[in-house]
Amino acid sequence: MSTVPNSVTQQLKTQNIDYEVTSLNTTQRSNRARATVLKDDQGQVQVILAEDRLLDLNAINALLNRELRASNEQDLQVLYDRYQLQNIPALPKMGGMLTIVDESLLQAEQLLLESGVNGQVLAMAQPDFKQTLNDVQVAAISSALALDPGGDNEAHIGNAVRNFTQRRIQQRLEETLELPALPDTAQRIINLRVDPNADISDLAAIVELDPSLAAQVVSWASSPYYSAPGKIKSIHDAIVRVLGFDMVLNLALGLALGKTLNMPVESPQGSTSYWHQAVFTAATVEALVTKIPREHRPAFGMAYLAGLLSNFGNLILAEVFPPHYGDICRLQEANPQLHYQYSDRHSLSVSRDQLSSWLMELWNMPQEVIVALRHQGNPEAEGDNVEYAKLIYVARSLLAQNDLIYGPKLPISDELWAELHMSPEHGEQAIAGIEESKDDLFNIVSELT
Repeated sequence: MSTVPNSVTQQLKTQNIDYEVTSLNTTQRSNRARATVLKDDQGQVQVILAEDRLLDLNAINALLNRELRASNEQDLQVLYDRYQLQNIPALPKMGGMLTIVDESLLQAEQLLLESGVNGQVLAMAQPDFKQTLNDVQVAAISSALALDPGGDNEAHIGNAVRNFTQRRIQQRLEETLELPALPDTAQRIINLRVDPNADISDLAAIVELDPSLAAQVVSWASSPYYSAPGKIKSIHDAIVRVLGFDMVLNLALGLALGKTLNMPVESPQGSTSYWHQAVFTAATVEALVTKIPREHRPAFGMAYLAGLLSNFGNLILAEVFPPHYGDICRLQEANPQLHYQYSDRHSLSVSRDQLSSWLMELWNMPQEVIVALRHQGNPEAEGDNVEYAKLIYVARSLLAQNDLIYGPKLPISDELWAELHMSPEHGEQAIAGIEESKDDLFNIVSELT
């Protein structure tokens, strides 16, 4: 186990605090404390709160009458280097910073505090923690995590509209939730999917109607990622020689839908671009599906499409709620350990996953995709087609754990691996392949942006 940084032990010694150093149990969150560093033009502020709470930026800014947001990686690196840290310790007044402690932390009898070393925490009784709070303000600056209530998307979205207190937001919702229309190309592909007599020529003809889409599919098939022999000259080539009918059908559909809305103007600092995340998630889902025994394997093309559309909700939020999307981005920056859905629900009462799933229903997309998008943040989801959602959850968790996309490094339980008929070793093999091919995948991304 790594040694607690001197800057931390000196502070604890000065305050005569009793504590024990212990390894981090990733499943234990309710009594774990984390620290976040916020900043504005007036300087930095340290905030300490429970791991399973969402930091409410509006609450802390109202408390201090400031415009704080999460510090960026460069600012944090200065602190790491200065105090020999791997993370920000959950001890008040680190580096002399103004510190705000969330009042919910004072309810636990025993606390596990981030120590400054990854994977290691300081176990401390509540009286000892309170002893560290001299000259520290304690306030209500967090909220409980709002879970997906399940049930009908349209009903939840309608309730959210009615519950908004600002009429301007309500009008914005009512005006924009009816758009956009399903693109003609996507509609033709969906019709082709249910046509039992459809063949390669039919699919090639539809894709070729959109020159930009056709060029992207050909470029995808030509990528070194697929190691196709010879040059790919046409959609027909892409289907017959490289990708196959089902893959091209779902790839073209995902690309067509991805072009429906504008890319977000802003995003959380350090975040992954839309097409980067879409391509890497789809490729990881593809790699995971190949590890599943054939008798349990979900439809390959459908799983790929679900992965490609997994972050479509980002586009909807940015299109429909531009100013509120900015607030959500700030919340994500301040709560990097949490799934984005909690920031969504805190701001809008619904999540981007609900919105994207709802829109897919309106567009008569396959049920597998509707379920995958709605439940991708819930590894415990139950019901038909939830394996597609769980594949996305696993794919994104693996990518984040290996720093291939931006996002929280969420755990993957043994139960989830078993449900998908895989093992952690299969996940390691899949992500190793993605790591090895990441340059080729980035080339695909560059063709889309």
